[in-house]
Amino acid sequence: MTYRTEVSIEGRNLSIEAGQVARAADGAAWVRYGDTVVLVTAVVSKKPREDIDFFPLTVDYQERAYAVGKIPGGFFKREGRPHEKETLSGRLIDRPVRPLFPKGYHQDVQIIATVLSADQENDPDVLAVVGASAALSASPIPFLGPIGCVRVGRVDGRLVVNPTYEQLGQSDLEVVVAGTEAAIVMVEGGAREVPEEAMLEALLFGHRALQPIIQIQRELVRQMGVSKPEFVSSPADPALQSRIEGLCQARMRELAFAPEKEEQKARRRMLLDEALAAVAGEPSSVSLQVRDIFEELEKQEMRRLILEQGRRADGRSVTAVRPITCEVSVLPRTHGSALFTRGQTQALVTTTLGTSADEQRLDDLEGESRKRFMLHYNFPPFSVGEVKFIRSASRRDIGHGALAERAIEPVLPPKEEFPYTVRIVSDILESNGSSSMATVCGASLSLMDAGVPVRSPVAGVAMGLVKEGDKTVVLTDIQGLEDHLGDMDFKVAGTRAGVTSIQMDIKIQGITGAILRQALIQAREARMEILDLMGRALAKPRSNLSPFAPRILSFKIPVDKIREVIGPGGKIIRSIVEQTGAKIDIEDDGTVSIASVDEAAAQKAMEIIGKIVEVPEVGKVYLGKVVKITDFGAFVEILPGTDGLLHISQIAHERVKRVEDVLREGEEVMVKVIDVDRAGKIRLSRRELLPAAEGKAGDPAPSSGATGPDQGDAQRGKKPSER
Repeated sequence: MTYRTEVSIEGRNLSIEAGQVARAADGAAWVRYGDTVVLVTAVVSKKPREDIDFFPLTVDYQERAYAVGKIPGGFFKREGRPHEKETLSGRLIDRPVRPLFPKGYHQDVQIIATVLSADQENDPDVLAVVGASAALSASPIPFLGPIGCVRVGRVDGRLVVNPTYEQLGQSDLEVVVAGTEAAIVMVEGGAREVPEEAMLEALLFGHRALQPIIQIQRELVRQMGVSKPEFVSSPADPALQSRIEGLCQARMRELAFAPEKEEQKARRRMLLDEALAAVAGEPSSVSLQVRDIFEELEKQEMRRLILEQGRRADGRSVTAVRPITCEVSVLPRTHGSALFTRGQTQALVTTTLGTSADEQRLDDLEGESRKRFMLHYNFPPFSVGEVKFIRSASRRDIGHGALAERAIEPVLPPKEEFPYTVRIVSDILESNGSSSMATVCGASLSLMDAGVPVRSPVAGVAMGLVKEGDKTVVLTDIQGLEDHLGDMDFKVAGTRAGVTSIQMDIKIQGITGAILRQALIQAREARMEILDLMGRALAKPRSNLSPFAPRILSFKIPVDKIREVIGPGGKIIRSIVEQTGAKIDIEDDGTVSIASVDEAAAQKAMEIIGKIVEVPEVGKVYLGKVVKITDFGAFVEILPGTDGLLHISQIAHERVKRVEDVLREGEEVMVKVIDVDRAGKIRLSRRELLPAAEGKAGDPAPSSGATGPDQGDAQRGKKPSER
């Protein structure tokens, strides 16, 4: 039996169906919006996983090429490893649903979202979040939802729910909001320096807009008659809890005030080892309980000190930013570099400039495109003092890089003004919280160090939250412990003018608009402080590019001249590259980019191309080369590939009986363009450049209408041998 509910959003129906497909899954939802269709399934293992202290949730998002009528490229002609959009969309699903599972639930849950149809107007990622919520709600899995999810844009000052790709191109704001009926649980997005109040308005607007989506999920569950078994986590053994509290609680307060991360970790490890030693020889399940009790005591103590005394583990006030140092030009041969250190978080960030040939080519469901700005984030294990295998970029690496990239992109100059491809790499050298925001700050400094004319510097800060009942404290610039034991990780990046990137994850069942407003206010205050400190290291972009960066000269040529510049089989352009050593790229619209570390070489290449594409002007004098002699005149090449007819009557003031008496093939001669007709045929004169005294007395001056073969043979752009 098929169950179906729907709601209209921005004039398009969003429908959810269940019961017909993927019936072996514990829950499945078929979500359609416009002609975009996503199937989301949820499956739970039959038994809980033993001896773990985390919730084993796996989320996969996969796009099928057939969704847009395409066959995958490559040798195998099938979908391969997830690309960046799929990875980011998987994270987008995971982040809002994960906090809505009951504590202590240790059964494996797998969510798979598959894009089956894409209309290239409506992004399937928000539909996948809705589908995940619907599949979980319609299953026996204990899920504290449902949740709704929408994308919010702002076009011409009007907030829009689930804008199309075309509308997003005109929007100055794009943010994904997920939430329950009561509160927002996840935020992800960016903006073009939008003020905090406008961002808050968009978030609250999104929360109101997702309410109907929650209601149709509730209606779907009602239709299906779903009955969920109640899950109650096993409480800790009271005797064991009392024993561990007596051993650790008093000393836990000393642990909370260790200012240095390594010292805090060492003390924590020593105290935990003592607690575990007290249960040595008992089953592993007891050790897990000890770890849980220990962490809960640590969490309670940290939160108590913040809520009751306003004191943090490193001694800061709740609104204080950790000490910051900024250095630029730390690497001698990179185009731009910066070392940004905030507390015990450190990012080494470099900028590399390339040409259009270095652009990343994307082939997603939205269509083929090219990307001229990339920011890559690396989190090596040594940054947290661990030993691990180095693999390819993790989901976390990709997500943090995308967040920082979104923060920086709005301040970059447009391609027309700065025709470079830009790659930023952030290597985290040490981490104790908010390395993605350190990446934003370091990226801004490294860009300015490279001489990239960014509109303004960008900084970022992570905000935290401790909430117990009605008591709430928002923390500025959280460190790792506060992220781990707190209730929120709210990252905000931007310029002095406004927000450029935002991301929020929580561990509780939602936060209110009042908390969001307070977090945004404190984030702005911290951002201004950080920008002041960054300005002391480098206040604005350097006036010149790095001497190691390529010099790019960009200009346009007529589209019909592209073939002439390239030449048969690429002969002409290869010749220019060999002569100058410059790198030359020509786009279909006639845009030419010439890159070379030697600026003089780039200028020379531009001059050569300029001569090839130059359009002859009437009245202009050229040094031409005689390429063919005929009975009625000579053909003179005045520009590469372009020649005109120097009629015998225009060679000299005196009468010329034979052209060979005056000119020879291969000879260079000064000529003047006297006419270019509508067909592009060029007439030249040498006579007009000669002194009148050279003419012989009594010789009649021949008229321009002297007899001879049709001058139409002198066709612009064609050599005599081609006629």
